[in-house]
Amino acid sequence: MNRNRKKLLVVSLCATLGAAPLALHAEEPSRERTLGSVERSHASQARTLLDQAVLTFQAKGPEQALAAFNDRNGEFVRGQYYIFVLGEDGSMQASSGPSASLVGLNVGDLKDAAGKPFMREILDKSASQANGEVEYRWLNPADNKVEDKVSLFRKVGDHVLCVGYYIPRATAESARALLDRAVRQVKDKGAAAAFRSFNDPRGDFVFNDEYVFAIGLDDGRYRASGSSPNLVGVDVRNVTDAAGNPLFQEMIELARKQGSGTVDYVWRNPATNAVEQKHSLIQRVDDVLLGVGYYTRP
Repeated sequence: MNRNRKKLLVVSLCATLGAAPLALHAEEPSRERTLGSVERSHASQARTLLDQAVLTFQAKGPEQALAAFNDRNGEFVRGQYYIFVLGEDGSMQASSGPSASLVGLNVGDLKDAAGKPFMREILDKSASQANGEVEYRWLNPADNKVEDKVSLFRKVGDHVLCVGYYIPRATAESARALLDRAVRQVKDKGAAAAFRSFNDPRGDFVFNDEYVFAIGLDDGRYRASGSSPNLVGVDVRNVTDAAGNPLFQEMIELARKQGSGTVDYVWRNPATNAVEQKHSLIQRVDDVLLGVGYYTRP
């Protein structure tokens, strides 16, 4: 790999994971961010649907637009993404999702699973800003679990158009389970075959914001990265986290000395676009370390 390509891939790594190494960032040419498996399409798809709803509302007016938004089999339902509309008085004026049963009711005091009056927060924010977002805890019907959710909103006249999406969040337990599976894969299938499976963004080792990465202990180079397989071969020993800490070097030293453990650092969560605490569980297998990370709320 030539020197220029190597530099570009390092920059791509930092853009993909959200925190450019301080020493390299000022010197390297810019490069369009490489999207990973989660990249993080949840917010993007919600925003696209909201944009379409706003255009429809502006072009057709409230009566026709609200009728379209209330059609549960219509164009404004796309899997988990759907439009709901609030009036300034807190009334639910349209919904093409599970909240359709609330249409016609005042939901201004509706609280989430943690007791947060999230609808009131949407209304309060929309009174002073044309667009924004509110995070809350809500039941995800896909898995029947209470999860973090974000609703993007856009104020159009005296209506507030909203689209929500669930934030994928791995847990320490799920990260450990995935890492254990990855270790077995290397031992059962061999390193080369295992790395191929880890590098498949649509494979069994990438799920929402969880993925397996593998780094050589001697050269610090990626053998696998489920979120961005194009980074294979990049030396990450000098890459730092958002606070300037050499996280990958710490992982390598931990794997050499103890064989396994956890490295804590701060990193941009591409699902929320916020810098959060991240924890990577690592395990040494021969001359590489395998890792799986997860975020925790600040």
